[in-house]
Amino acid sequence: MSRRFFVGGASLSRSSILHAKFRNPISLPYFLHPNFPKSKSIHPFPITPRFFSSNSQMGDARRPLSANIPPPETADRSELLRSLEFSLNSSFSSEPLLPNPSPLIIVISGPSGVGKDAVIKRLREVREGLHFVVTATSRPMRPGEVDGVDYYFVSKEEFLAMIERNELLEYALVYGDYKGIPKKQIREFMARGHDIVLRVDIQGAETLKKILGNTAVFLFLMAESEIKLVERLINRKTETKESLLVRVATAREEVKHVKSFDYVVVNTEGELESAVKLVESIIDAEKAKVWQRNAVI
Repeated sequence: MSRRFFVGGASLSRSSILHAKFRNPISLPYFLHPNFPKSKSIHPFPITPRFFSSNSQMGDARRPLSANIPPPETADRSELLRSLEFSLNSSFSSEPLLPNPSPLIIVISGPSGVGKDAVIKRLREVREGLHFVVTATSRPMRPGEVDGVDYYFVSKEEFLAMIERNELLEYALVYGDYKGIPKKQIREFMARGHDIVLRVDIQGAETLKKILGNTAVFLFLMAESEIKLVERLINRKTETKESLLVRVATAREEVKHVKSFDYVVVNTEGELESAVKLVESIIDAEKAKVWQRNAVI
């Protein structure tokens, strides 16, 4: 005798239940099905929101942040600020969001006759926060030059003693005379937050590139054409015919080194202001970089 079962008032035999069980098995929930796609791994949310303190608790994210904030269009500003700080559970800082830019070392170089001194003199007049390093030299003083302003004029014996004491960042023998950059004044003015401007010849710039690498800004100053460069050298009237020939030949070779520099500035005759403004723009651009140069002397 077959057993019968009553389900919801209906009579079912055991055989019919078994038949139904295997004909129409109960389906698994969709999310438990073997073919249900696996979810991607969840990346953790940043612990500290940018620009805000890490004092906020996890519970703060679950409650409405605007619950205690008065209407911005009618609220007093100080009251609104206090309400925002309370809702975020952190106070707003008055400190700069980013640190001040690091002091720069700006190396200005170029062939003789391109107007390096004129550009630097004008830059000194129009821009604050720059220290123009006074180079030491063993050459004789020219008419109109001032010791300690244009150069530190020393004897060859004194210069060699400075080399022995490791007091120079860089030095070279140029046209029979020594020129070098004292370290002390660079360190002193960088510690005060000043940018450093170094005026050197091409040989000196190459040496500084090896020492400072990409931590300094290298700027190549040049004339608008070769004939203009030669005319400027002639107009200086400071050279003998032999030394003039050497300077012109040297200038031709020095122009080929422009690719070793970061920037080039053309100092067109009669347009000194444009050249100086371009140098200022280069300094401003370097100051605005996210990744700052950081020279250590």
